[in-house]
Amino acid sequence: MKFRIIFACVSLLLLTNCGHRQTKSASAETDNDALTDSATLIQPEFAKGFTVKYLNAGIRLVDICDPQKDEETDEATSMGKHKKHDKESMGRGEKMQKTYHFALIPRGMKNFNVPEGYVAVEVPIQRTICMTTPQLSNFIAMQALDFVKGITSTKNLYNKDVKQRVNDGRIVKIGMEGNFDAEVIIAANPDVIFISPFKRGGYEAIKETGITLVPHLGYKELDPLGQAEWMKFIGMFTGMEREANEIFRGIKERYNEVKTLAQKATKRPTVLSGEMHNGNWFAVGGRNYLAQMFRDAGAEYILKDDTHTGGIPMEYEKIYSIAANADYWRILNSFPGDFSYEALKASDPRNADFKAWKDKHVLYCNMKKTAYYESATVQPDVLLKDFVFAFHPELMPEDYQPTYYHILK
Repeated sequence: MKFRIIFACVSLLLLTNCGHRQTKSASAETDNDALTDSATLIQPEFAKGFTVKYLNAGIRLVDICDPQKDEETDEATSMGKHKKHDKESMGRGEKMQKTYHFALIPRGMKNFNVPEGYVAVEVPIQRTICMTTPQLSNFIAMQALDFVKGITSTKNLYNKDVKQRVNDGRIVKIGMEGNFDAEVIIAANPDVIFISPFKRGGYEAIKETGITLVPHLGYKELDPLGQAEWMKFIGMFTGMEREANEIFRGIKERYNEVKTLAQKATKRPTVLSGEMHNGNWFAVGGRNYLAQMFRDAGAEYILKDDTHTGGIPMEYEKIYSIAANADYWRILNSFPGDFSYEALKASDPRNADFKAWKDKHVLYCNMKKTAYYESATVQPDVLLKDFVFAFHPELMPEDYQPTYYHILK
């Protein structure tokens, strides 16, 4: 018995303050044996936006904060109105004004005490609504779509299972930001709704329903593995901790294997990112997760010394002075039809002046033809393979088929 108590206490070392990696032992041995199992214990390794503290009786305290709270955020204002363009570089610099606190209570438990400032959520939940595609991607990755009863849109949706569920009514469309249908939401009867607290409108009607709103900030993580790790967050709400841990473990191992492979490269090419839109070039900041992926893929981002986490509006002359001789040019858009070098030149004749255009080294992903936003956040290992194959094809199998990004022919 003494050994069992010691084991439980050691197993329940946890994170306490959001954004800090300090641990403390739980105040008492848990009554829920499942939570003492290392396979189901949730403890973030890379994600900075949520922490977990285990109490007795299986109660968990979850704190959610802005993963970028200690990062530079002054680019947010200038980026807000340009979200329709390269979304990876957008919306990652806003400030969240508070930390959110939730107490996850085992379903059916009576006579529990919720610490002051925490909102009680009975878990596992049975029904939920996802407000963003990255949130939905967690449920897709864990094969947990039975929990999802509502989404905002089917635009750029590729998953056949989700489409079928929308068609037969198992998943409803609740409208778009600023025009949510409260009646449809209430009819879906969700236990919680996963949201982004940075959205600028439309949540007032949802708040009036009394449904618990839970922030999901995976998209703001600056580490690619940190973004994928938010599936553990969803695992706690759905009772799928074991599945989430197992899936993420595989992602981490594969990502690190590819990262190690890229370190064998003898040269590190330079990479340009973004396009001209409405008179400005929006390039991802040097601390953006995409810049980290370039580094992990054995390349150097042209703005590697920049400290921004989101997008940076730049004039053409400025970006050209920095990136005219970049070896590769990465582009993500929703071009109608087949994107090409001529199409890129037609959008702005000056594009043909870049070395990457002349060398035919444009690395491209079309959101209309790939499930990028639906799955890339939970497949950083696959995304990294695409980059390594582009930058260092000699390190990858000759028959490798890119999933998201490919070099334009």
